[in-house]
Order: sequence, then C-alpha cells, then structure tokens
Amino acid sequence: MHIDTDEELEALAEYCADGRRRALEYGNRGPVRFVGDRALHPEIVEAYWRTGFYVFEGLIDSDELDDLRVGFEDFRRRLPSHKGSDVDIDGNLAVGSGVEARTVQWGRALSDPLGGTAASHGRHPIKMHEPNLADGAPEEVVYVVLGTLQFCDAHLRLYGHPDLLGISAALNGDDFVPFNEAIFIKDPGVGPSVAWHRDGVTHWESPDWDQGTHGYNFMAQLYGCEPENGVWILPGTHKQRHVDLASLAAEAGSQRLPDAVPLVCAPGDVAIVNRQAIHGSFANTSSEPRVTFNLGFHRRNSVIGATGAGIHGMVGPLDEQRVAKRSEMIGWAIAARGQRRPDETPFNYEPLAGCTFEWNDDARDQLHDYNLLDLSI
Repeated sequence: MHIDTDEELEALAEYCADGRRRALEYGNRGPVRFVGDRALHPEIVEAYWRTGFYVFEGLIDSDELDDLRVGFEDFRRRLPSHKGSDVDIDGNLAVGSGVEARTVQWGRALSDPLGGTAASHGRHPIKMHEPNLADGAPEEVVYVVLGTLQFCDAHLRLYGHPDLLGISAALNGDDFVPFNEAIFIKDPGVGPSVAWHRDGVTHWESPDWDQGTHGYNFMAQLYGCEPENGVWILPGTHKQRHVDLASLAAEAGSQRLPDAVPLVCAPGDVAIVNRQAIHGSFANTSSEPRVTFNLGFHRRNSVIGATGAGIHGMVGPLDEQRVAKRSEMIGWAIAARGQRRPDETPFNYEPLAGCTFEWNDDARDQLHDYNLLDLSI
C-alpha cells in the first residue's frame, strides 16, 4: 500500500510479529466479569493496574456491532467532502459545521501530525516515521473526530452501555465523571500515526498523584486491530511520574520502542487504556482499516477543583457546575440506548439519581457543542 525501503519494511514486520506474540502473553484479556455487587473481577483489576491496559473480548454483541458499523458509515458520509468544506459529498451541512468546539481533524496521509510539535502542550516529543505514499493516494485525510456523541447516534448508544459504565463505576467510584469522546479513523495505506505520548497534563506533581489520577479511555473496535494499524502501549508506565520519551527513542535508535506491545483486538472487543501509560500508533501501511470509538472517564476527585488543560474542552475551572452539566451526557446516552434496547437493564448512574432524560429530537439540542465542556486534565 506504500513505498518504503526494504530495510524499513522488514524491521517493522519483525517488530509487529514480536509485539503481537508478547501482547497475547500478558494475561490482560478476556470477557468482562463482575462479582458481588457489580465489582469488577479481581483478576481483571489486577491485570489492568499491573499493565495499564486490558482487552475486554466480545464486550459488544453482534447486533450492536452491526448498529455501530451502519452508524459509522452514515457518520462518515456526512464528513466534509474535503478539507475546509462545510458540506458533505451530498451537499448537506457536514459534521463539524456550525459548532465552536474542535471536531473534525485532518492530517496528511501517512504523516505524523503531532510528533515533534508544540501541540497539546508538547506531549508528543518524538517524530514518527512517515512512509511514502502510493501513487494516487489522497494527500489529506480525516483521522479523528471529537465530540462525536452529537453526530453519531450509534456512538451515543454505546456510551450508555451498562457494562462500560459498570467498569467505570468499579474502577473510578460510583460518582465517576466523563472525559471526552472521539472516533479514530485509520484507513489502509493512508491513516496517519499518533506519536508516542501520555495523555495526562495537570496532575503529575500533585501530592496525591497515583497510577489512576488521569483516568482512562475505552477503545471499542469496529473491525478489530493488529500491530500494523493499532495502538501500542508501554506497559507499566502509568505508574511512573516522569518518563523521558525522547531518551527512550534515542536508546532504541528508532520510534519502535522495544518494550511496547500492541492492542490485538477482534471486532467487538473493547480495550481500556490508562491515560498515563505511554502509547501511540504507527501510520497504517497495512491493507486493513481500523475504526475506534473512544470513550473516556475520570475519577471525580481528580477533576473537581482542577483547571481544564484546554487540549479538548475549554480552559477554565472544572467546578461542580461544569462537571454536572457535562455528566448529563451519560443520562442522554442511557435514555437513547434504552429506546434501542428496551429489554436491557439500564445502568444506574448515581450522580443523576432523580433526573429524567427522554431521548427525542428536542433532546438533540442539549448535545450541541457539548464537548466544549470536556473535562480535560
């Protein structure tokens, strides 16, 4: 799908094969299991905190997976027809038009848009390898869209999944709060890389910092992922306050960090990745697509009283009012999901006890620009 040196291709192939083997040996994958009063099984909890990630196999059933794929294709058709356009390929108002918050993000195909730049507080210090494009490939592609609950009903319904919200309550407490949501698109032969980084920004020097201070992301896989197109993680780095990424790359002699392992997921698997763990992905030179629906969550006590980092939502105080308003998205998601899956027992989100949410066309107005309030720490 691309043009590159034989040496680079061989090195990447060996790296991916070795990474895949090691990833499957970590003991941090399997179906979701709850025990007692909706506690997460101790084996899962141990594996997650030991490595910084876990793959929940088959968490999304086949019916919902079909729903997500149909929803994604509809969402994709409504993306801007080209960079700078306000309309989609059908001439209708495109996703991201008429909103203030950051939404549709473009990048050069097979490029590294963030590595070695000052973007996102400079948390991407290493420039990733940028393979050569094949003839006829597009120069610019959409690789991530933020605030997607307002644009994709299937994503909104996934957000209300009782197992995902149950995991969040088990790990972050019943009063957990949202972070942000996104859809990552890594098309074969063109998908850009995401340079090695850690997501957390605000709390590295906090006296009560620990391995879970900056929360985590769920990564739901529509078509599965392999080392060639998926996220790689440096296990255990979520427990370290300070890591010199540039030095790690210098020691490795390339961007292929030797101790990193990839997410290996089948369609319908959902990975949970600690935001403090070093992670990144290479440009997708494979023949397979990756589409990931991201859903992030925090502990309430990590957010209240902090100042928004501004990478996702607005800079400013993360006070009770902002947190309460942003948390309403969980109520809307549970309501929307209940309409599609009326026989499923909905999750009971304690901070919204006593509140009523009815999903209808009028309710959509409540979602407009909701991600301006993203709780970015």
